Amino acid sequence: MRNPEKVLNSLTEHSKNLDYKFERLYRILFNEEMYYVAYQRIYAKPGNMTAGADGKTIDQMSLNRIEKLITSLKDESYQPKPSKRVYIPKKNGKMRPLGVPAFDDKLLQEVVRMVLEAIYEGQFENHSHGFRPKHSCHTALADVQKTFSGVKWFVEGDIKGFFDNINHQILINTLKERISDDRFIRLIRKFLNAGYLENWKFHNSYSGTPQGGIVSPILANIYLDKLDKYMKEYTEKFDRGKERKRCEQSIKLENKRSWIRKKLKVVTDQTQRAELIKKLKAFQKESLRFPFGDEMDTDYKRLKYVRYADDFLIGIIGSKQDAIKIKEDIKMFLNEKLALELSDEKTLITHSEKAAKFLGYEISIRKSNETKRCANGRVIRAYNKSVRLMVSKDVVKNKLLHYKVLEIKIHNGKEQWKPKSRPNLVCNDDLEILNKYNSEIRGLVNYFSMAVNCCRLAQFGFIMERSMYKTFAQKYRTKAAKIRKKYNRNGQFSVRYRLKSGEIKDRTFYHDGFAKKNEPTRFANIDNVPNPYHFKATKLVNRLKAAKCEFCGATDKLAMHHIRKLKDLKGLTPLEKNMIARKRKTIALCGNCLNNLINNE
Repeated sequence: MRNPEKVLNSLTEHSKNLDYKFERLYRILFNEEMYYVAYQRIYAKPGNMTAGADGKTIDQMSLNRIEKLITSLKDESYQPKPSKRVYIPKKNGKMRPLGVPAFDDKLLQEVVRMVLEAIYEGQFENHSHGFRPKHSCHTALADVQKTFSGVKWFVEGDIKGFFDNINHQILINTLKERISDDRFIRLIRKFLNAGYLENWKFHNSYSGTPQGGIVSPILANIYLDKLDKYMKEYTEKFDRGKERKRCEQSIKLENKRSWIRKKLKVVTDQTQRAELIKKLKAFQKESLRFPFGDEMDTDYKRLKYVRYADDFLIGIIGSKQDAIKIKEDIKMFLNEKLALELSDEKTLITHSEKAAKFLGYEISIRKSNETKRCANGRVIRAYNKSVRLMVSKDVVKNKLLHYKVLEIKIHNGKEQWKPKSRPNLVCNDDLEILNKYNSEIRGLVNYFSMAVNCCRLAQFGFIMERSMYKTFAQKYRTKAAKIRKKYNRNGQFSVRYRLKSGEIKDRTFYHDGFAKKNEPTRFANIDNVPNPYHFKATKLVNRLKAAKCEFCGATDKLAMHHIRKLKDLKGLTPLEKNMIARKRKTIALCGNCLNNLINNE
C-alpha cells in the first residue's frame, strides 16, 4: 500500500504539465492509508458531531467503517447519502442554505479533495485566493494593495447564486480535460447528484454543489479557473504601453532643474550659487505637486484582477467606457461558457476615489500630496495613488446589532448608540461570559487589522465592554458601576478562576488596542507552486490499530468515541471521569464498553 505522501506528491509533479492527463485515479481510493490521513485531518471539526441524513456522526468511528466504504467503492455500489439541508443567517438578513453530508461521505470527500488539490493546485492562477492552502481573505486583500496602485475604476464582481447554479455537465467536461478515469468522474457525478433532504423530504440536485460539502470548494475553484484564465488572456490583450507619457508640467520643471544644475557646475560666486540652490529647491518642491506621468494618457492601459470564491475585484487604468466594456465581456463569458449570471445589484462600476467593497473592506485610491524621503534620500509623494483599505462605520454597526449588544435611539435626527446586556449569556459562568466577549472582539480586530482606520474599532470595543458590564450586572442583579469596581484588578477588568491543579489565575478583558497590526507584505508573497505533501503521524488510527481498549484494557476491535466539547462531560460515570482526567475528546473503546455507553445514554 503506497504512502499517501508519495501518491499525492507524484500527482503534484505531473500537475505541472498542463497537457498531462491523469489516469487510474479511482484506485487511489482503495488505499486505506489515504482515509487514515483524511480522518486525522477532519476529526476535530465540531460539525462532525452533527448527524447527517443517515443519523450517524463521527462517533463510533472504526477501521471497519473504512473497510466497508472501500468495499463499496470497489464494486461501485457506493452511493452518497443526500445532504441534510440547514439554513444560517446572512449579513443581509437572508438565509444561506448549507448541506450537512453523512460522515462517511465527508471522509471520502476529503480523500477526493486531496487528490483534486494535488492535481489542480499547480495550475490555479496567482490571483485566485479562495479555499486554497496558504491563501485567505488577507492574502487577497494584500494582492489588491500590492497590485492595484493607480487604478482609476473598480468593477466589483459578484456571481448570482454561484454555488447553487454550477452547471454539472460543464464541470464534468472541465474535469475530463485533465482526468481520464471514467470511474473517478462517475464518483464526482454521484456527489453532485446526491440531492438533499429538507424537512425530511428528498430534493434532487440538478445543478450546484452543496455549500457545506468538503469537496465543494475545490470543485468551485476548478469551475471558476476558467474565468481566471479568461481574465489572464483578457489582461494581456487589454494592457497597452510600457509606461505613461511624461506630464508636461513635470517635464518643464525637470528642464528648469537641469538648467540650474548645469549652471551650478560653472558658477563660483557664493551669492549666485546660494540663489540658484534656493531656486532648485523651490522647483523640486513645486514638482511634487504634479504626477510624473500623464494620467490622461490614452496609450497606457492596465487591468488588475483578484478573486476570492465567487467575489472578484477588477482595477482598471483606463476610461469608464473600458470598465463598462470589461463588465459586459465578463457577463457574456460567464453566461456563454459557464452558464452563470452576474448579479446586477452587486456588480458595480466605481470610481477609484470612491470606495469599492471587497471582502468586507472599503477599497479606494488615495489622492495625496504628502511626502516622505525614500531609501536614497529623495523626497517623493509616497502615498499618492496608493491603495487604501478601510473599515466602514456600517461594519461596526451591523456587527454590534448581530451580537445584540446595541440599542439605537434617534435624538434630534441623529443616531445615539446605547449598549445593552445579553440575557442569553446570564446563565453562563463569569469566565465563559468574558471569553465570549474577548473572542468576538479579537475576531473582528484580527480580520480588519489591515485597515488604515482600524482605530474605528475602538468604538466597537467600547460598546462591547459596556454591554459586558451590563450582562454581569443583570446576572448578579446589581449595577454596572458596582460590577466594574468588584472585578477591577490592577486597572483591568479580570475574572479569577482556579485550575484543576489548584493554581489561581486571572483572565482580563481585551486590552491589546485597536491599531493597525498586519502589514500587506506579510501576506503578499504567496508561492503559487504547491509545497510537497507531508503528513503527521495518524495518531487516532494508531490508537485504533492498537486493538486495546483505553478504558478497560480488553483486546478487541475498537471504535473511537467522540464528544463535541470536554465541558459536556459531567463526570458522573467512570468513563467520563477517565476522559476528563486524560483531557481528551476521544477514547478508543472495545465493543463491550461501547455497548455499555450506548445503553447508559
